[in-house]
Amino acid sequence: MIKIIDSKREKTFLQSLLDRSQFEYEDINKAVGEILSDVRERKDEALIHYTLKFDKVLIEDLLVSKEEIDNALKNIDKNLKNSLIQARENIEKYHKKQIKKSYTSSDNEDIILGQLVRPIEKVGIYVPGGSASYPSTVLMNAVPAKIAGVEEIIMITPPNKEGKIKDSILVAAFISGVDKIYKVGGAHGIGALTYGTESIPKVSKIVGPGNIYVAMAKKRVSGYVGIDMVAGPSEILIIADELANPKYIAADLISQAEHDEMAASILITDSKTLPEKVIKELERQVPLLERKETIEKSLNNYGAIILTDSLNESINIANEVAPEHLEILTKNPFEIYEKIKNAGAIFLGEFSPEPVGDYFAGTNHILPTSSTAKFSSPLGVDDFIKKTSLIYYSKKALMKAKNSIITLANEEGLTAHANSIQVRVED
Repeated sequence: MIKIIDSKREKTFLQSLLDRSQFEYEDINKAVGEILSDVRERKDEALIHYTLKFDKVLIEDLLVSKEEIDNALKNIDKNLKNSLIQARENIEKYHKKQIKKSYTSSDNEDIILGQLVRPIEKVGIYVPGGSASYPSTVLMNAVPAKIAGVEEIIMITPPNKEGKIKDSILVAAFISGVDKIYKVGGAHGIGALTYGTESIPKVSKIVGPGNIYVAMAKKRVSGYVGIDMVAGPSEILIIADELANPKYIAADLISQAEHDEMAASILITDSKTLPEKVIKELERQVPLLERKETIEKSLNNYGAIILTDSLNESINIANEVAPEHLEILTKNPFEIYEKIKNAGAIFLGEFSPEPVGDYFAGTNHILPTSSTAKFSSPLGVDDFIKKTSLIYYSKKALMKAKNSIITLANEEGLTAHANSIQVRVED
């Protein structure tokens, strides 16, 4: 079910993790390109065509109506609605601390420098549908956008075979301030947000996770619009010592494996006895779960227990993997987490499992995957703002700096730049 690998041989396994996330699938890439071109040309007509083809439902009015939202608010389970509201409040509280403000600074009255912080005006949110229909993802995208001050939040999500959107998705969108919701998904939905159609407005940035077609579509349109990231398959890495509870470790490995067959679930430990205990727990727990077939394939494909000689070696491997989710299940996780350089989110101790961050803590669950945590961050308020530099020089300040500017411009062969300064000197 899951491999036990000596740390001396872990590089081959880790390379296989990276290889699965490179999106070098020529057939899919070609199909995505054709879909995007078709949407750009035929607009709504193409969206209706692909929604019928992929979602097996004919929808001519793509916009979710106020009546549909009102019905969702009326029909949703009260406990579920309250849980969504509590989660939204936690997400708001956490993300409000990320707000950045414009500023100006001046050492003297002749020079003023500053930075203007402005929200992106129009943002598109992609929310998966069908079997992977996640209201929590709505909150994780929309709440930071709202806090940033985005003027219009457009959400797209695939409909089910009855042409409907799950009540919890609509309620999550309503309580988090989404302005418009459209029943469309896939690469064609990304195309609609990128180029605009008769129904769906063009946006400036697209955020949110999706399947490989969505990920590759986002990658292709990056440059026409901004994107948050190209998300690969989900992953969890657990650092554990001999005191860690094998029952909890197994459950947490399984929690990622149930996403899909490409998900990675990794335990790194310097304990010689823990691996067999975890394997026994996996064998006990997996058959009891609803998505056991997916879990078994995932653990077989990309599950591993890596044996190390020391806790420091475990930490070094974790930093090399740069996992999306990192759990530290050791005697004192607070002594370890500051040594972690690369991770999307860090979960400390046995009562902070990954689902706490996925749903409720307030931190964002849209995280960098496939080692991209080495250079990127969780989705947040910063993803929905843009910064503009502000410069003021008085005549006195320019005359003082003129020679340095002209010298640098001439060194680069940009004589027109130098001339822009020189004509002011001559006047």
